[in-house]
Amino acid sequence: MADWTFLTNHARALMCIADDPGIRLRDIASELAITERHAYGIVSDLTEAGYLVKEKDGRRNRYRVRTHLPLPESSKRKRTVGELLALLTDTDAPAPPRSRARR
Repeated sequence: MADWTFLTNHARALMCIADDPGIRLRDIASELAITERHAYGIVSDLTEAGYLVKEKDGRRNRYRVRTHLPLPESSKRKRTVGELLALLTDTDAPAPPRSRARR
């Protein structure tokens, strides 16, 4: 198995949270094979950047992904967090049409 992945831990954590808004930091850490402290840092980064809204639910946190926000990468066409999550989590969706590359 490869020691690397195409997605950053930030993207992978966002996918975990989108799948389960009540997920615990220890579960994110376990899923990503990182420390709980590192998971906390990632969730804090995503919250401070505005991609997540953290709400208290008793003694636990619930998260809401702000899917309308653009990804931080710069490109000609701004993609949103929601578009990325839909692409990565919806296995039944048809593949997007390929654009023809200019030569």
